[in-house]
Amino acid sequence: MVIAQFKFTIFELILLGIFLIAFIYQIYFYLRYINGVLSYKRKLKKTNTILQSNQPGVSVIICARDESDNLRKNLPYFLDQDYPEFEVIVVNDGSLDESELLLTNLKEKYPKLRSTFVPHGATNLSTKKLALTLGIKAAKYDWVLLSDADCMPEGNSWISSMARNFNQGVEFVLGYGPYLNDKNAVNKLITYDTLFIALQYLGFALKGKPYMGVGRNMAYRKEVFFRMKGFASNLHLRSGDDDLMVNKAANAFNTKVEIASESVTWSEPNKTMRDWLFQKERHLSVASFYNPKSKFRLMIEPTMRGLFYLGLISVLVFGNHISMITAATLFTIRYIVQLIIINKSSKHFGGRNYFLSLFVLDIYLPLINLYLFTFGRIGSKSKRIVWK
Repeated sequence: MVIAQFKFTIFELILLGIFLIAFIYQIYFYLRYINGVLSYKRKLKKTNTILQSNQPGVSVIICARDESDNLRKNLPYFLDQDYPEFEVIVVNDGSLDESELLLTNLKEKYPKLRSTFVPHGATNLSTKKLALTLGIKAAKYDWVLLSDADCMPEGNSWISSMARNFNQGVEFVLGYGPYLNDKNAVNKLITYDTLFIALQYLGFALKGKPYMGVGRNMAYRKEVFFRMKGFASNLHLRSGDDDLMVNKAANAFNTKVEIASESVTWSEPNKTMRDWLFQKERHLSVASFYNPKSKFRLMIEPTMRGLFYLGLISVLVFGNHISMITAATLFTIRYIVQLIIINKSSKHFGGRNYFLSLFVLDIYLPLINLYLFTFGRIGSKSKRIVWK
């Protein structure tokens, strides 16, 4: 009689099977991709991975619109890099503040600083892409290293950290651009979202499947830019100046990843939920233009995560004691794996720790993305939205 009460119905077996499949994929995804940075870190310590010993010239390109305060604060960090041959090109994207005067004054102190500008009244849908095009055309070196005016490199080894990957045959180098930590809940949401996305795209790239990079910290060869005809294929989009370039031209053979802690560039995050959601909508708006393989790979994880939690709830509600204990055990295993990988990776890059908040964020962020893709600006009304 005791054994009989633990017999599984077909319905319970289906629920447990779905939950188990979702669990297996989630563990695989974390160990293979999200753990990619930590695995690569261990590999670099154990093996003699060949990194570039030469130091080719580098053109750092920063686009800025009405960001004189950020330029005043952050430009010296870019200009004081410990690297033999580089230049910093600031493209003034139609600024109406005192950016131009500031750049003129800084040029007297920093001979490596150059500037150009986007004319006032430019009618391009994305003046950022026009600004980048002007900056890349003005660059005198083959490698261009991109960042933003609101970014600050971790130290004076930023360029050398990224440049050590400039081997023959390499055309893209992807870095990490985290946001500074604060104590409020919105900041914790933003920093975790940024970390998870970075661990995902860096992890995929390390496994030979690069699909995106962020313009706050990435490098590519000028030749690639001109070979791909710049942004000609996505001029109708306001975003996508960084990830679509990588998605279109990067592959397993021409892409490297830099994970050194001194290679990151820090930025000030949005202060309000509304501003962050608007920024996230803008970034997600170009995801539908990724190549089919990238879209398929990116769709699997959130789908399996949703099935994992739906399966967990269903088993706990409808299952017997054995299936409940099994589900609780598998959930605990997954949670421990998450805690270890996420927090070790965050610590490596100088970020915060997550504990109970990890469980909340793991559920909340996919729901935000689902909302943005259905009822948000990038849903059915996306074609009528004017992205400011």
